[in-house]
Amino acid sequence: MTQTATEFTKARRSSLIAAMFMMTTSAIGPGFLTQTATFTATLGAAFAFGILASILIDFVVQLNIWRIVTLTRMRASDLANTAIPGSGYLLAALVISGGLVFSLGNLAGAGLGLNALTGLDPVWGGALSALLAIAIFSSQRAGIAMDRIMIVLGVLKISLIVFACFASHPPLGEALRQSVWPDFIDFASITTIVGGTVGGYITYAGAHRLLDRGTVGIENIDAVTKAALSGILVTGIARYVLFLAILGVVASGVVIDVSGQGANPAGQAFGAAAGQFGMLMFGLVLWAAGISSMIGASYTSMSFITVFSKKISERARNLATVGFIVLALVCFLLLGKPPAALLVFAGGFNGLILPLGLSIFMYVGWRRADLMDGYHYPRWLLVLGALTCLLSWYMAFKSAKSIFAFIGAA
Repeated sequence: MTQTATEFTKARRSSLIAAMFMMTTSAIGPGFLTQTATFTATLGAAFAFGILASILIDFVVQLNIWRIVTLTRMRASDLANTAIPGSGYLLAALVISGGLVFSLGNLAGAGLGLNALTGLDPVWGGALSALLAIAIFSSQRAGIAMDRIMIVLGVLKISLIVFACFASHPPLGEALRQSVWPDFIDFASITTIVGGTVGGYITYAGAHRLLDRGTVGIENIDAVTKAALSGILVTGIARYVLFLAILGVVASGVVIDVSGQGANPAGQAFGAAAGQFGMLMFGLVLWAAGISSMIGASYTSMSFITVFSKKISERARNLATVGFIVLALVCFLLLGKPPAALLVFAGGFNGLILPLGLSIFMYVGWRRADLMDGYHYPRWLLVLGALTCLLSWYMAFKSAKSIFAFIGAA
């Protein structure tokens, strides 16, 4: 009996760690690296406020969605259909199409990372990264393989970012002051950074992983809440440390070029911080960010296909994920867009998905306690969620501009 309880505890802990890193690695992708370097170069220490704002918004969104998904024991699309008939199909279509767009950007980022590491053409680098992701999901133990690779890549990214921060010697006191009392506030940068790190498939990555591992129900709500908070904390620290690493370079007087599609602000920052080794380190960080985000995007996107058929097994879903990655690779090879353009489009599209899903979840939290086994949902979380939902609609309007700009340039 004791052994069974111990095994249960270990299994639950494993599922919580896997969900945390699924969220963390998905949120710190190539787009975030590029956006952080660009805004830090142009805004300086004042961008610290934008980083802090994105962490607070992430806290509200992720905490609500993790809790409601595990309380209802339903995927986001199934929950949406139950609460508002038909809305789940729309949400699934948006997340799957958004995940495909993000996979293109992530393949581009992985390709650029291998290019910085080895000089390999970015297209070939993206293709090789896609093949690695396909091998993971083709495995008979795909779930375990995915969890382990996400944890390894997550630790690798964070470790390298921390090293870059120490190497660049950032003005920590000034950054901390401007986190809460900035010289000025740039709302456009906050909108962009939130749209690229919170919305879209990223919102559901960790929650759906918990669902697949069976960590659900009122009996697990405290553990789920702690895991969500831990994941947000780890993600937030990684975001802030990356900002500090680049700020140290900017504060030292190095001018980072952020103009034009050929610019590589994050790579320049890593190179300025640690020379040639810094460029190699950047390549490894960007590759890890690209492939881990691609795995997260593919897994989460295909977790939504169950809304169209309840008879899909986990093995069939893994094979569908393989097909999804193949489709993303083909589109990546045929589209011919520069990697920077793909990342801009991905960020813009991402911002359109968040408000729809969050609105449905807020409706469930306020009006459908019956779907949560009568659980009395905390009002303070619902109030914060509702306010964040309004903000997300504003961000969607801003993101639409990026999409139209991309289409106009195509």
